[in-house]
Amino acid sequence: MEWTIEARPWDDPAGAELRTRQRAELDARYGTDDHEPGPPPSAADTDVFLVAVRPTGEAVACGALRRLDGTLAEIKRMYVTPRLRGSGVAADVLRALETAAAERGWRTLRLETGTEQPDAQRFYLREGYHEIPLFGSYVGSSLSVCLERAI
Repeated sequence: MEWTIEARPWDDPAGAELRTRQRAELDARYGTDDHEPGPPPSAADTDVFLVAVRPTGEAVACGALRRLDGTLAEIKRMYVTPRLRGSGVAADVLRALETAAAERGWRTLRLETGTEQPDAQRFYLREGYHEIPLFGSYVGSSLSVCLERAI
């Protein structure tokens, strides 16, 4: 399969649709729409938003970065359409996010995933991330698993 990874504005319609699908999938996994500790990402606090696009123009994956301090950023809204999971697009989006972070001088990436997302946990561990104590607004959350990687 082929795709390109493009920087897009947070309010890009294709990216917004992917985030809506992600939210619906997580709502189903957790049985509630109350599964995200802390403030959700927005245009105001998202520094990078990437969308993977097929040659047909179909958006199939996305991911974002939110700067936490001068050398640390958080990965947000990683999502791949179910039929393309296992295709390599998630790893490509992740590598593009890591490259974007390095270009900005950020040396460490962190993320939060959830207890009901073992597939995401396996993906990040396979990609070189390691589990860390809960950080920021995730401290005390019974649904959160946090990971980190130096880049």
